[in-house]
Amino acid sequence: MDEGVRDRLAVALDVDDLVAATRLARSLAGHFRVAKIGLELYTAAGPEAIGVMIDLGYDVFCDLKLHDIPNTVARAARVVGELGVSYLTIHAAGGTEMLRAGAEGLAEGATRPAGVLAVTVLTSEAEVAATRDLVAERMEVAFEAGCAGVVCAAPDLTATRHIRPELIRAVPGIRLAGDSVDDQRRVASPVQALAAGADLLVVGRPVTRAADPVEAAERLHRSLQQ
Repeated sequence: MDEGVRDRLAVALDVDDLVAATRLARSLAGHFRVAKIGLELYTAAGPEAIGVMIDLGYDVFCDLKLHDIPNTVARAARVVGELGVSYLTIHAAGGTEMLRAGAEGLAEGATRPAGVLAVTVLTSEAEVAATRDLVAERMEVAFEAGCAGVVCAAPDLTATRHIRPELIRAVPGIRLAGDSVDDQRRVASPVQALAAGADLLVVGRPVTRAADPVEAAERLHRSLQQ
């Protein structure tokens, strides 16, 4: 597999069973650098899920989308940092103070390089005229708060490419030709997302729920090597 492609891919392990997640992650380790652990798996297995993925050689993207008072977010982020994650999501809607508290808490607890990714607008939300302005505003907030990057839909990238280019752009809602969009409203192909400025593609159901996840991952890689 092309290591350059692998470095830009995160597999979303959106399942509620650690055994199933581990089986998937082990089979896909050659295709993805990052394993995303969201609320479903974290609720089912807790911090153990993070340790398992790190042991398999993954960088862990802990997608908890924290949103609370700054002190609570800071304390939670510090604990997550101690678990060895590389990325932690926090809702940008919480504002600069909350994001800064989370970024500082994560840095305080981190046992390896780690950064906060601020969630701008969910990919399940319909695209409206004001969406791009809101994403741009939240990118500025994320930068001012000391976040490492943002999470945003691919359709928002082109219009916001010039805004804080230092920020990592993590993009969910990735679909290959013929894939179901499921509950996502704003999706893009891997090639479209990278062309628009994505740094990290977060890919879940098109691979993890495929009849043959490894074959689906190989198809994903081929789409990016053409």
